[in-house]
Amino acid sequence: MLICKVVKPLVSTNRIPDFEHKHLQVVLDGSTQKVAVDAVGCIPGDWVICVGSSAAREAAGSKSYPSDLTIVGIIDHWDPDAGKTPPVSGTSPAPAAGGGN
Repeated sequence: MLICKVVKPLVSTNRIPDFEHKHLQVVLDGSTQKVAVDAVGCIPGDWVICVGSSAAREAAGSKSYPSDLTIVGIIDHWDPDAGKTPPVSGTSPAPAAGGGN
């Protein structure tokens, strides 16, 4: 499973019959844009759970469905930056000037 962010809908009016009326969404997987079948009705900005391979085909409706990425859930709350440590700068602060009077 993958966690992706929905970027925008993808409209394709000229399709093979097996694609039926399924909605397609452009999703962001890291820095890569991919197309996913939307099985849950998400909107741009949603964080979603996606499945691939045979799980994607089955989640889209049939093992013979021509999909290799399907959105199967909308994440209620997830902070992609939680738990990340801030970047370490290349230099450390200079020690304070010490000494007495």
